[in-house]
Amino acid sequence: MSRLLVNHRTAPLPVDAAPGAEVLAFHQRLAGYMPTALVDLPEVAEHAGVGRLLVKAETERFGLPAFKALGASWATYRVLIDRLGHEPSWRSWDQLGDVVRGQLGALRLVTATDGNHGRAVAWVARNLGMEAVVLVPAGTAAARTEAIESEGAELRVVDGTYDDAVAAAAALATDTDLVISDTSWPGYEDPPRWVIEGYSTIFAELDDQLAGIGGWSDIDVVVVPLGVGAFGAAAAAHLRAGRQPGDGPLLLGVEPDTAACCLAAVEAGHVVEVPGPHRSIMAGLNCGLASMLALPTITAGFDAFVTIDDDRCVAALRAMADAGLEVGECGAAGVAALAEVAASHAGSLPVPAGATALVIATEGITDPAGWARWVGREPSRS
Repeated sequence: MSRLLVNHRTAPLPVDAAPGAEVLAFHQRLAGYMPTALVDLPEVAEHAGVGRLLVKAETERFGLPAFKALGASWATYRVLIDRLGHEPSWRSWDQLGDVVRGQLGALRLVTATDGNHGRAVAWVARNLGMEAVVLVPAGTAAARTEAIESEGAELRVVDGTYDDAVAAAAALATDTDLVISDTSWPGYEDPPRWVIEGYSTIFAELDDQLAGIGGWSDIDVVVVPLGVGAFGAAAAAHLRAGRQPGDGPLLLGVEPDTAACCLAAVEAGHVVEVPGPHRSIMAGLNCGLASMLALPTITAGFDAFVTIDDDRCVAALRAMADAGLEVGECGAAGVAALAEVAASHAGSLPVPAGATALVIATEGITDPAGWARWVGREPSRS
C-alpha cells in the first residue's frame, strides 16, 4: 500500500554542501562525454497529474544504460588520487591507467550492485586496464549480470539481498582490492561521498538546460528515485545548498513500497533496516538500508517521500513508451510517483494545479525481456 511521508525535519544545507565545477570538468575529459537530453513529454503529463512534464533522460551515459558511470568514475578517480598522493597528468583513460600501474602496481576494483552501479564500476576498471569483482544478490536478472560480465568483470552471486552483497563486498577490501561502493558504513565514507559528488554533473547540466526555458524557478516539483540515497543526496545538495527550506521546487523522493529504506530512516531519525526479500521490478531501488552518509542530506533537503507498487511503475513504463521514451523500471519511478500522489495523496502534498514537474529517469532498458512483458512489445533497441 502506498505511503506518503511529508518531511518535517528539513533544515538549511551549507553553501559548500554541493561540489564545485571540478566534477563536471572531470567528466568532460572522458571519451564519449555528452549531456543527456531534457525531454518535454506533454503526452505523459496528464498521466502524471501535472500541467507540464520534463524528463532528464539518463538512458545512456558513456554507452551504458544509466547514470551510474558518473559516480563510479569520479569516486574511482578520487580513490586513486588519494593513493597516489597527487593528481597526475593525463589525457585519456589509457594514460591514467599507465600512471596508476606504474606507481601503485596492479589494483582491482570491487563493488556490490543490483545492476547499474556494478556495471559502471566494471566499465571504469576496463577503461583503466584493471580487474573488477562485482557481487550481485541472487535473482538478479540475467540481462544485468551478462552486461556486467561483458565489461570483463568477475561476477559473484551472493545468496541473499543487495545488502548482503554489500557486506560481502566490504569484506573483500585489501590494500590492492579497492571497494567502490555507493553506500556507506562505519569507517567507510570517502568513496560513497565521491559517488554522490559524481552525480552532481546531472544537475550542472540541468542548470544550463533549464536556463533556456525559465530556469529552476519555473519548476514546481522535482522527483528523484531513491535507492540507498546517494543520488538523492546529490539532488538535495544541488537544490538546497545555501537556501532555506521551502526555497525552490518541492523535492520528492520515490521508493518501492517493499523497500522504502530512506522513508523509514527519515521517519525514524536514523538508519533502520527494511527487511527483505525486496522483490520489486525496480531492481535498482531494492535496498533495505539507507546510506548513513547520505541520510543527513536527504533528511535536510527532501520535502516528502512516496512509495509505489509495481503496477503503478508498469503503468508509467507504458505511458512513457507510448510517448516515445523507453526507460527502465527505475527510470519510470518518478512518473509513477507523480501519478500516485495525484491519485492517492493529492490532499496531503502541495503540488500546485497545473504544476511543472521535473523527473530524473535514471536508467534505460536493462532487462529487455522483463520490459517486453510489462509493456507488451519488444523495445525498439535492446
